[in-house]
Amino acid sequence: MKKTAIVFTLLIIAILILLTVFGCISRSGKAAGLIRGKLAECPARPNCVCSERKDDTDHYIEPVTIPRNTDTLEILREAVRESGGVIKSDTGTYIAVTYSSALFGFVDDLEIRIDSEQNVIHIRSASRIGYSDFGVNRKRTELIKKLFYKKAEKADR
Repeated sequence: MKKTAIVFTLLIIAILILLTVFGCISRSGKAAGLIRGKLAECPARPNCVCSERKDDTDHYIEPVTIPRNTDTLEILREAVRESGGVIKSDTGTYIAVTYSSALFGFVDDLEIRIDSEQNVIHIRSASRIGYSDFGVNRKRTELIKKLFYKKAEKADR
């Protein structure tokens, strides 16, 4: 019984150390960035969503439609900050944002590309490390959309 408790404790410690190491590794990465002017494709893992690739049904999310008479950039920046994101790069048409998990510091990237020709905002959200994200990136993009539309409606009044 005592050996089982020791083995179990060592196993828990090893898992915690491993998760901490993976958290540190994820902090050293960076966003995928634009490829030929568009957001990068999602990898074959379920920890990514993107509005840029409609044919990738496993990862696809609807883009944000830009309402008329809206200060799109400022509202986007507010929505990102309110959702807990930290803006790392902002060119006016492309915004790179990071989110860190509270427990082990895992970093996810959220990328935004404003397509003024199509009047939409494309979003890509992906975990830097791991396989599954338990739907966190999809929920985050839906939160950003909700905050954006709410703030745009309020600004239009």
